[in-house]
Amino acid sequence: MTGYGRLAAIRRIAGGAVLAFWAGLGVAQECPGPDGLCEIAGGTYRIIRPDTDNAPAVILLHGAGASGATMMRMRGVVEAFSGRGYAVIAPDGLSREGRGGGFWSFRMGETGRRDDAAFLARVVADAAARHGIDASRVVLAGFSNGAFLTTYIACRTPDAYAAYAPVAGGLWRPHPESCAGPVRLFQTHGWSDGTVPLEGRPLGGGRYLQGDILEGLSLFRTANGCESPAPTAYAETDRFLRRAWTCAPGSALEFALHPGGHGVPEGWAEMMLDWFEALPRE
Repeated sequence: MTGYGRLAAIRRIAGGAVLAFWAGLGVAQECPGPDGLCEIAGGTYRIIRPDTDNAPAVILLHGAGASGATMMRMRGVVEAFSGRGYAVIAPDGLSREGRGGGFWSFRMGETGRRDDAAFLARVVADAAARHGIDASRVVLAGFSNGAFLTTYIACRTPDAYAAYAPVAGGLWRPHPESCAGPVRLFQTHGWSDGTVPLEGRPLGGGRYLQGDILEGLSLFRTANGCESPAPTAYAETDRFLRRAWTCAPGSALEFALHPGGHGVPEGWAEMMLDWFEALPRE
């Protein structure tokens, strides 16, 4: 067996274990593809959902080199969502030549790459038609490379999803001149993140520049017509330092800082859902 074949076999086994675990919790997985993959035009996704129709959903976008199955193996996160009646959708990014796993194209106009924003819209439409999710109550969340795409979609088309929740990722330099609004965004980042530092960093010998997370938040404050650059609410828990801004009706903006590095921190899923469910229904 080739190295690629061994890797594919390992992924099939791991994917099967994920499906068996979630099936034991009584959540539905209906796609007939291998390992529960849902196949649509341009790509694939996985879904688990409550055994009810019209459930809200969270889309989890994986980091660079990972897959939807990677996100489904984050049991604490997925259980937090599914335990509160949410469907969990984990799409797959496309691979890049010479590099394993999937990647999300958050820069517009990348030659030969899939339009990932359009692909995710097809995921939502398919999940609504095939699995009965409530397409008007979908939170787009992502980690790292997935957070980059999440943030750019929030900036370009804020009304595409009910809310956005990027973790460990934001905009890149040059930052957009402006973002559209209003948007409902909950940004989470690690104080010690060295992969995507708060201030950003150069990559590829300086050809690419990660952006500044706080400068990105400034663009969203402007888009939301916030009363002041200064936060109007602060909160501190054992895991997070949180800041929120008072902004125009229909918008919401909050930032949660944790002491860890590049990862999805414990308690993030519950915190984000508490924030989302406290927002006015549109």
